[in-house]
Amino acid sequence: MAMSASARLSKTVKQQYMELPQGDKVQAMYVWIDGTGEGLRCKTRTLDSEPKSIDELPEWNFDGSSTFQSEGSNSDMYLIPSAMFRDPFRKDPNKLVLCEVLKYNRKPAETNLRLTCKKVMDMVEDQIPWFGMEQEYTILGTDGHPFGWPSNGFPGPQGPYYCGVGADKAYGRDIVEAHYRACLYAGVMICGTNAEVMPAQWEFQVGPCEGINMGDHLWVARFILHRVCEDFGVVASFDPKPIPGNWNGAGCHTNFSTKEMREEGGLKAIEESIERLAKRHSYHIRAYDPKGGLDNARRLTGHHETSNIHEFSAGVANRGASIRIPRSVGQEKKGYFEDRRPSANCDPYAVTEAMIRTCLLSEEGDEPVDY
Repeated sequence: MAMSASARLSKTVKQQYMELPQGDKVQAMYVWIDGTGEGLRCKTRTLDSEPKSIDELPEWNFDGSSTFQSEGSNSDMYLIPSAMFRDPFRKDPNKLVLCEVLKYNRKPAETNLRLTCKKVMDMVEDQIPWFGMEQEYTILGTDGHPFGWPSNGFPGPQGPYYCGVGADKAYGRDIVEAHYRACLYAGVMICGTNAEVMPAQWEFQVGPCEGINMGDHLWVARFILHRVCEDFGVVASFDPKPIPGNWNGAGCHTNFSTKEMREEGGLKAIEESIERLAKRHSYHIRAYDPKGGLDNARRLTGHHETSNIHEFSAGVANRGASIRIPRSVGQEKKGYFEDRRPSANCDPYAVTEAMIRTCLLSEEGDEPVDY
């Protein structure tokens, strides 16, 4: 099991420094999405006092030529604070600051999908859209080998691992527990976690979040997971099919509802949204992973609890469908539905924006409308 060298450094020695008083100063770690649309970057600055709101945080900049976001000859990019959380690693009063990225001309960077998502969310805020996203991930060694798997073979076939307990079934629970508590401390709307079908694969759920908060909270939950794994010397992978063959892939199932869907007779609004989604399958597939559907094609095969990427389907309690209506929703005639197509490495801003455009703004065709 290849663990990072930094994990072997003494955390006890580090702790004596972390307990030193910091006076009135505050460390703010600025976090942003890099040019891959998947990777996260971060750097820290000192503030003179604890910020009480986003408005009190200064803009900052970074070298975009080192993050796949600009050329070296014109590399300054702007960091615009967008959401603030407590820092579970340095603790209060220190902060994690999720930022949007703007280019030198103040236009959004190509992987800054938050800006248009926020615009679309603002258009439908009176409908109170709620989202919940189920983030699957795989714990790997730094050599890319799944955590706890035999070094020259495979564990036993899938079956005993989902929600499993015991050293032969649950691989890496310490990481899951540390991440869960860190998210609660930070103020992330994490609402659950479980071991997944493939050994060394886990899931955490974030939500319900209204509008733009879904993307903000999921990205910060991902950042915290990467940071926790760094301490343990392992890697969190959001690859939608990390191990080829007869093993489950990793998705980010997205649950969605509006005020109308949650009220009596809401099933009618749910069914209308599903009809709109059925007519726009290819648009959503392109929005549901960073490579326009190529990553998800490895996962959405119609096997291992997935739908086929080329076909749209919907059903009550059907985990092999594109859209699943929970059985309780079918019985109560109100609630929410689950889009099972988004990949584990999706951008939640892109996913939630696409759902709003199709379900609530009634857009059609293969391209988004420019408002």
